[in-house]
Amino acid sequence: MLSLEDFKASLTLPSPVEPFFPKWKGAEKVSLFVKRDDAIHPIMSGNKWRKLSNALHTSLPKAIVSFGGGFSNHLHALGFICFKLGIPFTAIIRGDYSATPSPMIKDLIQWQTHIEYVDRITYKKRSDSAYLNELKLQFPDAIIIPEGGSQAQALQGIKDMVDEIEVDFDFIVAPVASGATLAGIVNALKTFNTGSIKNASPTPQRKAIGVGVLKGEGYLESLVEQFLPDSPRREVQQNIPAGERSKIPDRNQGEQHWHINHDYHFGGYAKTPIELQTFCCEFNNTMPFKIEPVYSGKAFWAVKDLLAKGAFNDGARIIILHTGGLQGAR
Repeated sequence: MLSLEDFKASLTLPSPVEPFFPKWKGAEKVSLFVKRDDAIHPIMSGNKWRKLSNALHTSLPKAIVSFGGGFSNHLHALGFICFKLGIPFTAIIRGDYSATPSPMIKDLIQWQTHIEYVDRITYKKRSDSAYLNELKLQFPDAIIIPEGGSQAQALQGIKDMVDEIEVDFDFIVAPVASGATLAGIVNALKTFNTGSIKNASPTPQRKAIGVGVLKGEGYLESLVEQFLPDSPRREVQQNIPAGERSKIPDRNQGEQHWHINHDYHFGGYAKTPIELQTFCCEFNNTMPFKIEPVYSGKAFWAVKDLLAKGAFNDGARIIILHTGGLQGAR
């Protein structure tokens, strides 16, 4: 069992920001960088560490309960850190995998996680106050962390990620599923300090682009907005004709500072058609780091396609956030 400080010492923080030089059409007209949050730790990496880091303090919780599917990166990361810190952990998993546990569930079992399989009807109640009160009675000493780690505390961890960036940029691109990562980026950009950046440009508004990894126009925006109560929606993709969605707002239009592009979900969450699988396979065979098709693969595909369509201004500086989660590709 490790102390929290010893565990933090095993992490690579700040994570690196690396120049990225793919041979993609249009890539030569912009400057690309990757924020390598996948490099934080082999298991506890990406936005999962960022979203959980501020839920874990010196005074550790006595127990933790959380939710996810059978391949959940969130449950995988949370199960690992709970095992390392000696925190009893209960994973409430959608669907019964007891006969055929996924690789993620096999890891949780090895890490002494208590697993409760629930049907889809029960799982849909994961945000209902009555159901959460039942869980509090069942697990009186536990804190309950929402699915995906998406809670208000997560935003500070994402802000920490943005604050680590020491290269100037106009856009930061990230996959979107539960909304907290994009919300944290949006909040961080409001107060982004360029003091540590050499020759920082007077960009009036750096912008965040979310890549929806599931079908959810309007729904994904609402997930982000629940964490941005004082910020009206700047640009909602459902109000833009489909043929116009590839166009990125000009970086001098300061008021439109975030939006979600819904053109790259490939049919829904965890839908990975052969063209996406092929793209990820070729990427992994030629690039200095790996991606997976559920989150990062869709984000990198989106950037490739948007570049080919001329959606970014020439000279734009673009950071792609690698949110980790490679284990989910198993």
